[in-house]
Amino acid sequence: MAKQKRNAFYAQSGGVTAVINASACGVIETARRHKDRIGKVYAGRDGIIGALTEDLIDTGKESATAIAALRSTPSGAFGSCRYKLKSLEANRREYERLIEVFRAHDIGYFFYNGGGDSADTCFKVSQLSEAMGYPVQAIHVPKTIDNDLAFTDCCPGFGSVAKYVAVSTLEASFDVRSMAKTSTKVFVVEVMGRHAGWIAAAAGLVEEQGIPVVILFPEIVFDEPEFLARVDQLVRQHGYCTVVVSEGCHHADGSFLAEQGARDAFGHAQLGGAAPVVANLIKQALGHKFHWAVADYLQRSARHIASKTDVTQAYALGRKAVELALQGHNAVMPTIERLSDAPYKYRIGMAPLAKVANVEKFMPRDFISKDGFGITEKCRRYLRPLIQGEDYPRFTNGLPRYVSLKNVAVPKKLAAFDLK
Repeated sequence: MAKQKRNAFYAQSGGVTAVINASACGVIETARRHKDRIGKVYAGRDGIIGALTEDLIDTGKESATAIAALRSTPSGAFGSCRYKLKSLEANRREYERLIEVFRAHDIGYFFYNGGGDSADTCFKVSQLSEAMGYPVQAIHVPKTIDNDLAFTDCCPGFGSVAKYVAVSTLEASFDVRSMAKTSTKVFVVEVMGRHAGWIAAAAGLVEEQGIPVVILFPEIVFDEPEFLARVDQLVRQHGYCTVVVSEGCHHADGSFLAEQGARDAFGHAQLGGAAPVVANLIKQALGHKFHWAVADYLQRSARHIASKTDVTQAYALGRKAVELALQGHNAVMPTIERLSDAPYKYRIGMAPLAKVANVEKFMPRDFISKDGFGITEKCRRYLRPLIQGEDYPRFTNGLPRYVSLKNVAVPKKLAAFDLK
């Protein structure tokens, strides 16, 4: 007896990446190849908020060419959001609303593309849907530039950020080196990474080209005297140096160098400004002339220099998410399982969301040098394959040609829902 054909819902969550749309492409194209099992594929406008407010997008209105172009387009094609659903006990009405919307639109597959918080939401939806008598197969599609999801070797989005940070550090360091005799001696760049220093670690790859770099990781407590001594040593030895600081760098008491006192929608401390703090410390203590920069959105949106490995894996995990759902799996996440470093080999695995949700993966201590300011060869072996290859978008008149979808709304069937 053939299984009932049901619709699918896909949403993007949290900070977007250069390759999150490649995962969307993988989900939608794979679903279209299984029209006997999956009917319409809806997307949430602005992420999970689209589901709560019944603001759905009919991806069936997009041509095959437009969907294929998502693979080389950065950011979130359907819109994303930083909206954390509370626990079932604290706000059951939101989860019940999700199931109500899914029921109204005959949605039986839920593909949520995001990081740790979205993995938790995905898991809760799978639990509640069963309890409410409307089963929904909830599959989490991993995405985070922070590379901090557990049970997967790497996360889509990270490889491209790592490539951008490594290339930018290399090129900026060449600039500083050329002017060091009479101008800037220290260049400080701030990268993302609240609790895990994977992004900052990528800058350590430039040491292979003789660039003197000091890296400040969230995993290593900031020691001001040791840091300043290391910077001064490199400037005296090379005439200049580059400092890469993770936004999550913190003091011994746990306070962030860059904490602004505000909180984001997920309840996390609002960070930003570690670079000028560090640069001014160098100026005041050592007197070296400096420049600083914050990579910010530039690092996560740089599709023009995306890692081919990253693009390939992002698409593969989106495709695998649909395949897992069709195989009957629920409350799981497709993962990357590394088989070897060189040559780089991996396979797509699967992890239960009960173990993935709300678990952060930090830099192993043996990936960080003994002095705490660089990376080890073991870390280099891990990073190198993830930044390999170029997957350039199509260029027109000198600029990347990215796709903007029509995002046609699906007619609403339910009463309005107030987001509180």
